[in-house]
Amino acid sequence: MARNIRATHNEHLRDPEVAAEYLSEALEEGDAAVILMALRNIAEAQEDGITGLANRSHLGRESMYKMLSASGNPKLSSFTKVIHGLGLKLKVEIGDSPHQAA
Repeated sequence: MARNIRATHNEHLRDPEVAAEYLSEALEEGDAAVILMALRNIAEAQEDGITGLANRSHLGRESMYKMLSASGNPKLSSFTKVIHGLGLKLKVEIGDSPHQAA
């Protein structure tokens, strides 16, 4: 029997290391739509779903669904709550071409 691709994808995204790398790649891409899609994919992959993630993130379920929708535009404070709710943390590194002070 063929395995459901979405189920396999979700299984991998439940692994915090895979989720962190996946989201890091999206952040490096720099496109807000790509970042939001990656965050939504990771959220949907959680065993307790988006509702469980909303609880762990101290956000309302409806707010979480709205924030993660295709037209979502989460505030930084909400984004960081979701990151922490996933058991992840953000890290800033020096880019390839840092801006020089004038």
